[in-house]
Amino acid sequence: MPLADARAQVDAEALIFGDREHVDIVEELRIPTRAGSVGARRYQHAAGTRPWGAVTYFHGGGWVVGGLTSTDAVCRFLAARTGLEIYSVDYRLAPEHPFPAAVHDAVDAFRWVRARTAPELPVAVAGDSAGGNLSAVVCAETIADESGRPDFQLLFFPVADASRRTRSYELFADGYFLTAAQMDWYIDHYLPNPEDRTDPRASPLFADLNGHPPAHVALSGFDVLRDEGLAYAEALRGAGVPTTTQLVEGHIHAFVNATGVGRHSSRALAESAQALVRGMGGPAQTSASSPR
Repeated sequence: MPLADARAQVDAEALIFGDREHVDIVEELRIPTRAGSVGARRYQHAAGTRPWGAVTYFHGGGWVVGGLTSTDAVCRFLAARTGLEIYSVDYRLAPEHPFPAAVHDAVDAFRWVRARTAPELPVAVAGDSAGGNLSAVVCAETIADESGRPDFQLLFFPVADASRRTRSYELFADGYFLTAAQMDWYIDHYLPNPEDRTDPRASPLFADLNGHPPAHVALSGFDVLRDEGLAYAEALRGAGVPTTTQLVEGHIHAFVNATGVGRHSSRALAESAQALVRGMGGPAQTSASSPR
């Protein structure tokens, strides 16, 4: 469909399928970047209490669709269940802004959140699909930063290798929400130059993963991105990075966006939230159980 219609549909679907949990503070922000600034949204639950850490969150949508609206339910869920401060980043989209625009925005946004957060508090990156890709890339791009790379990475069904197709592309090419043809469409928009598709900033599976932060990689069982996500988790472990894998076997792509229509999605996302709390060294009393 036309690009504007596709973007509108993704936002509408997110409002239908996501469970928008109550969060005490939702604040609109602008984050300065090397290209100007990008929009952002900060979520904090339990007003009056100090968050014990922060998360920079990057939405999915193949670097082409999605934004603050499409990822609102996920960020509310994480803020309400973890006690963390969540910053959702509205990075620039292709084809208007192809690779590496989204990478630049993501790196700059993380650095801004890191600088804004008290030095003694942990700061993680998280994201789904294309946002999981950007989270992994931020870890590589900030590895030598004086202020530090992320303390943890939570990757939901990330795009790990944009240069080739794995077996899961054949198994789930059509009929499982995210199709192989859609992925081709996204990659063609974001990475119009085929030579860029093996760049580690586009395909983190090609990056040097030594020294990367601990990770939790959550994957959907019926998803074209399943196998490259499994490969990325294995590559992290091979580089000595503490990594846990969560395979949500009975679900299709984007289970994190379906918490309003099925208990399975909510349970899976709650399990990921618990991994985030553990991985960031959260307070013992913090849990991913419902705040209600």
